[in-house]
Amino acid sequence: MLSIFRYFLLACHFVFGSLVGFSIIIFRPFHHSNSRVLSQIYSQIGRRIIGVKIEHHNAEIMKNHEPCVVVANHQSNWDLFIVGSIVPKRMVSLGKKSLKWMPFFGQVYWLAGNVLVDRGNRKKAMEAMETTKKALTTKATSIWFFAEGTRNHGKNMLPFKKGAFVTAVNAGVPIYPVCTSSYLEGFSLDNMDNGTAHIIVLDPIETKHLTLDDVDQLMLDTHLAMMDGIQKMDEKARQSRASS
Repeated sequence: MLSIFRYFLLACHFVFGSLVGFSIIIFRPFHHSNSRVLSQIYSQIGRRIIGVKIEHHNAEIMKNHEPCVVVANHQSNWDLFIVGSIVPKRMVSLGKKSLKWMPFFGQVYWLAGNVLVDRGNRKKAMEAMETTKKALTTKATSIWFFAEGTRNHGKNMLPFKKGAFVTAVNAGVPIYPVCTSSYLEGFSLDNMDNGTAHIIVLDPIETKHLTLDDVDQLMLDTHLAMMDGIQKMDEKARQSRASS
């Protein structure tokens, strides 16, 4: 019964949040801070509806960041409410072209200035990657990637796709790994309390002196660092639950 009520609230919030977001960004389409505004609109209420508390760790290094590529793990559609809480200013994300046609959300996502990629069309995908490079190097805007390319459903991170790392190396900008703990463990909309999701921003990884030949190692190093960060947060969460 609780889950049905929550789904109803989420549907209302989704429509209302999209309309509020649209009423803001229609007056400044493709503005560099639209994504942060939308993320906060969806996250502030959405995370309370689904019963998840959030703790940020080392988030201060994101506040006045230089142009960068953010690489984050992607667990579920709930990430909109969880990870959206930490999106900084001058940040856009990379999403599938099909999102543009999603009622309400798709239109505001596009108008927010996020980059839409047609993954089935290599030429269009390459054009989109060139757009991200220009955003990083000439517009002082950063790009958020879910580098796994799809949801991992709260299990171990999937292998990374190369796009984020090629973009960072080509633009010569640092990579900021953002790790979210495995909040889906025991998650259910029928639970009154779904615990705490921990989000940690790891130290940036410089790419200025790297070439495309270094991309594979860069991917491996970033993946290992993020897995270690996630596992440490998960272990602390388990210890906290056991002692409570």
